[in-house]
Amino acid sequence: MFKKDIQYYKFCFYGFLKNLRFFEPFFILFLLEKNLSFLQIGTLYAIREIAVNILEIPSGVFADAFGRRRSLVFSFIFYIGSFTIFYFSDNYVFFILSMICYATGDAFRTGTHKAMIFDYLKLNNWKDQRTHYYGHTRSWSQIGTAVSSLLAAFIVFIEGNYQSVFIYSTIPYVLDMMLIISYPKILDGPNKKADFKHIKKEMISISKEFIYSFKNIYVLKAINNLSVHSGFHKAIKDYLQPVLEMFAISVPVLLAYTNKQKSALIIGIMFFIIYLLTAYGARRAGKIKDKLNSIELAINVTMYIGFILAILSGLFYHFSFYFVSILFYVGIYVIENIRNPIGVAYVSELYRDDILATALSANSQAKSLYAAIIAPLLGFLADKFDVGIALCLVGLFLIFTSFLYLARKKT
Repeated sequence: MFKKDIQYYKFCFYGFLKNLRFFEPFFILFLLEKNLSFLQIGTLYAIREIAVNILEIPSGVFADAFGRRRSLVFSFIFYIGSFTIFYFSDNYVFFILSMICYATGDAFRTGTHKAMIFDYLKLNNWKDQRTHYYGHTRSWSQIGTAVSSLLAAFIVFIEGNYQSVFIYSTIPYVLDMMLIISYPKILDGPNKKADFKHIKKEMISISKEFIYSFKNIYVLKAINNLSVHSGFHKAIKDYLQPVLEMFAISVPVLLAYTNKQKSALIIGIMFFIIYLLTAYGARRAGKIKDKLNSIELAINVTMYIGFILAILSGLFYHFSFYFVSILFYVGIYVIENIRNPIGVAYVSELYRDDILATALSANSQAKSLYAAIIAPLLGFLADKFDVGIALCLVGLFLIFTSFLYLARKKT
């Protein structure tokens, strides 16, 4: 078993701070308050994911060639810029600019920190503990999101608006940037020489290895399997907010407060509970994989469960059984956080260690591509029918096409 040393707690604290995004439980409600349609919201999500898709592999190559700590510092600078734009603007065009800044931050972050964790495991001869170790650190990310939900509810309740949560979100990101700087230099990766010729040579070498790896059918199946559910979850997860708002307004409690204050408190508490459950799910990922005796079976089964839960949630929402709909929706969150450590560990085993940040960025790129396709489709269907029917239709489509991305056992 791995040792819980100082770096372990740094990894955990990084995830905790990163997920103190106080705007997250109210993001769609914020955009709806600005009179955006679901289709416009979907296009904003698509723009973000397309921008991530364009920048993902170059940023992964940058991390492998220039140093992973530098990459993460750039990431947090762009995140802070995005939060600031959202706070000061209420225009769709500026929201697009903010989404591009956010996407740039995502591109420089995704895959990079995971690669640092896996490098650390390799240095300590704990490679066989990848699922368990990453599951532990990811659980702290979910605890951060849980705490963030309560703090966000308090901010909205006191301030009386959704906009303030963006400026408060800059505080933990400044702290996280300082934490990354304190990481040991050895986690920058094996190649971090700063002269142009070396960087050009390294980018060509890594890109060739990356393209070669994608010719492997097992790599393609694994990345698609992991990414389609993650992209689906990324596209639909914020639609839980209007579902929770409908439930909050319908519950005869806190009648002395405005609907916004009442919704803020109930949504914050609900998300706190949800992310405690996802933290528990992430922590149990290693044990679930061990019980199924096959990593391929684990990611295939959990993928189907996630899509079925979405269909059931959509059906119950459509018929106004909001509480039951929420329960199934929460199940999607839990499944995603069980799948993620298992899938990331599986994908990481298929690549060489020195191009790991690039490989994991490719996985994030595929996730972004799926999210970019699903988000506007979901928005269009939600405007035309309702959120429930939109969830059902998208879930059914993904089940019918699942034969394309079932993970295969390597023979």
